[in-house]
Amino acid sequence: MADHHADDLLAFIDASPSPHHAVAAMAARLEAAGYVHLDEADRWALAPGDRVYTVRDGGSLIALRLGEEPPSEGGFRLVGAHTDSPALKVRPEPDDQRAGHRLLGCEVYGGPLLHTWFDRDLTLAGRVAVDTPQGPVLRRVHLPGAPLRIPSLAIHLHREIRDEGFRPNPQQHVVPTWSQIDGTDRGLRDLLGQHLDVEPDAITGLDLVTADTQPSARGGADGQWLLAPRIDNLASCHAGLEALLSAEASPATAVLVANDHEEVGSGTAEGARGSFLADVLERVAAATDPDPQASRRALARSLLVSADTAHAVHPNYADKHEGRHRPHLGGGPVIKHNANQAYASDAGGTAWFAACAADAGTKVQHFVTRGDLPCGSTIGPLTATRLGLQTVDVGHPMLSMHSIREQAHTADVPAMIDVLRVHLARSEDPPARR
Repeated sequence: MADHHADDLLAFIDASPSPHHAVAAMAARLEAAGYVHLDEADRWALAPGDRVYTVRDGGSLIALRLGEEPPSEGGFRLVGAHTDSPALKVRPEPDDQRAGHRLLGCEVYGGPLLHTWFDRDLTLAGRVAVDTPQGPVLRRVHLPGAPLRIPSLAIHLHREIRDEGFRPNPQQHVVPTWSQIDGTDRGLRDLLGQHLDVEPDAITGLDLVTADTQPSARGGADGQWLLAPRIDNLASCHAGLEALLSAEASPATAVLVANDHEEVGSGTAEGARGSFLADVLERVAAATDPDPQASRRALARSLLVSADTAHAVHPNYADKHEGRHRPHLGGGPVIKHNANQAYASDAGGTAWFAACAADAGTKVQHFVTRGDLPCGSTIGPLTATRLGLQTVDVGHPMLSMHSIREQAHTADVPAMIDVLRVHLARSEDPPARR
């Protein structure tokens, strides 16, 4: 079973080189399982047991299986994840020329480990706006082959790297090359137009990111490691989706929310700071209970498992971990804690998730950042703050977080799915927050 889920995660990652592709891949699986797409602009009529999903701006998705009771009585059981990963994002006017080469102007998106992006075979993925007689149409793009590369400077010309370390200037040095100048005036829109079979001038907007072209793989002596891009956080999108599709029916309404833009602070209409989740939950509560207080009553009976990835102890840098909180690859899901609320876990949420793990037959691990190091964050505190939801932050243990190629363990994939499945089907109310 571990091998099946692990290989399925790798296939999902390869099909999801951008947030827009990840949402499309999730939507395809949902529809194959009988879920029906709802447009936010339409009036929603819902009944117990309905399976539905909606998408905002192509990169964020919410899927729900309505419970046997209205949410005002049964509450919501939510899994939250994010669809984006650190990358390089293409600028609106990207074409550049230097020293006989064509380059592609990009901005750094999020916090990638930049040195891992050098000397990799790269492509572009995302979406573009194409002008048509009926108005602009958004089309997904994933260019074939490996048209892009960021070559390193040879050490013979960069000897100071040995003493000063690798410190690239994002404006000057983190700029992919994609061809040599051959006398023709051929820019990115020409390449995209050829791929989409449209005129280059018809392409009027770009939402494109760079993506590694090396397929995801298994590694390690026994094939127990997963080696892939974007494990942070497509692993959680995959786990939440598979848990939703396989969870048993219950009085509670099961919800998966996968937000875009977590890596850059979530401050967008479809991000965790935006209104997407609040809008959907309020509409679902209102459609199933006419009480004006239905949505607030529902949220008081609800709990969010914010699923991101977690830092496994690194064998070469074990001192970077707090001594009693060192999660291991293959050791099971990690509950993440922070006294300053960079993670939203509290005693009640921790107890809930640990109980779900026990029911699923797996153990949990705990992570706390060292007191002399800053702590990252997730969508958990943002969603908890906006909606007043009890929240626990968890994640798959992994290495090489924010590298172009990350590392996780096969055993942790089914373990997380199993715990989230129990959570989504659990009928008891979460620990009271009174």
